[in-house]
Parts: sequence; C-alpha cells; structure tokens
Amino acid sequence: MERMLVVVFDSESKAYKGKEALLQLDREGSISVYAYAVVAKNADGTATVKQGDDSAPIGTLAGTSIGSLIGLLGGPLGLAIGASIGLLAGATADIDNSRIGADFVDDVTKVLLPGRVAVVAQVSEEWTTPVDTRMEPIGGIVFRRALSAVQDTVNAEEIVAIKADIAQLKAELAQAHADRMTKLHEKINQLDSKLQAQLQQAKDRRQALEREAQAKAQVLKAKAAAAKASAS
Repeated sequence: MERMLVVVFDSESKAYKGKEALLQLDREGSISVYAYAVVAKNADGTATVKQGDDSAPIGTLAGTSIGSLIGLLGGPLGLAIGASIGLLAGATADIDNSRIGADFVDDVTKVLLPGRVAVVAQVSEEWTTPVDTRMEPIGGIVFRRALSAVQDTVNAEEIVAIKADIAQLKAELAQAHADRMTKLHEKINQLDSKLQAQLQQAKDRRQALEREAQAKAQVLKAKAAAAKASAS
C-alpha cells in the first residue's frame, strides 16, 4: 500500500539515523521508498528541509504529495528561508495535492513541536512492523496515512456550476438594457476568472500525478536493474 510516512524525533542526529534505517529497509526489500526529506521544526513554527532525496526527479519535491505535506507541516508561516535549493519551491501548503486528510496533518503537528525533526517519506509498505520496529529503538514516533487518489469530483462539479452561471448571465446579457450590460459583463468576467483558476488547478493535479508516476517508475526500474546486476 502506498502511504505517506512521518517519523518524529527529538533531535536531528536521531532523525538521520531514522532516515538511514528507512533506506536500509528499502535496500532489504521490506518497503519501497519513493521520496524522502528530513524536516526540522523551528522555534517560530516554520519548517526547514535539512536534507532531501535528489536521486530521482521526485526528489525535488516540486508539485508532489510529499512537497505539499512538508509545506503544510510548516504551518501558516510555511518553510523557512534557507531550505535546500529546489525543495523550497516544491513544498507548497496544499491539502488537496498532499492526498492526505487535514486530521493527519493536525496529528503530526501536535507532536512535531519546535526543536523536533521529522523524516517525511512517500513509501510503499505491505505491513507496518518493519518500519515500526526499526524506528522505536531510535525514539521515533511513527505516523502513517494511505495516500488517496486525487478526487476531481468536487472540482468537476464546480466547473459545471460556473459554466452554467456564465451561460445564464450571457443569456441575460443578450436581452439586457444598456444600463445593466456593464454589471453583467463584470459578473461574467469574474466567473470566467474563477473558471480558469479551476481548470488550471485540475490540470496541475493531473500533471503532479503524472510526474509522481513517472518518477516512481524510474525508481523501480533502477532497483530492478541493480538487483539483476547483483544476481549476475
């Protein structure tokens, strides 16, 4: 099952040990790690990416589920200046693109207090024991949530509704007196701006999913090639 994993530690050194344990599980074949980052919570409530996975395109975090989650963990102030180049731009506070619920973010932020450091990872795991048994001795508090498919239902319904409103206003415009035309034009333009924003949001989500799928395919391909090379 594909999941978002957050493991919170009380120090940066322990977080790096947790990261190495996670990658070791990946090398052993117990889980698959598609992307990860080590994130520190600052005294002012912002989050700083201390280290990220740059071994694959998904490692940039730009427009990905993990990037959105990191942005959300930074709270209203977001990410601190000084995060690694490429990671800062990719981490945006978008609950929809993170593909996990707001309750999960709340649960994590209650434990990821200032001074603590977390390993955030997008993984595939069939059972929870491998990760939990490696993190517990290091003092890691594990949070996990299955990644949901991006649901465009609400977005699609909103687009249909806006188009219906625009059509109605245009029908009224065709029969309106001159003194009403300006106001109707303004309303149509406002709705058209909303429509374009909704269309762009839907496009961004599709592209984000496509990028993640391509990056994960490259990760799996590289692992298969490495396994084949070691067997020969």
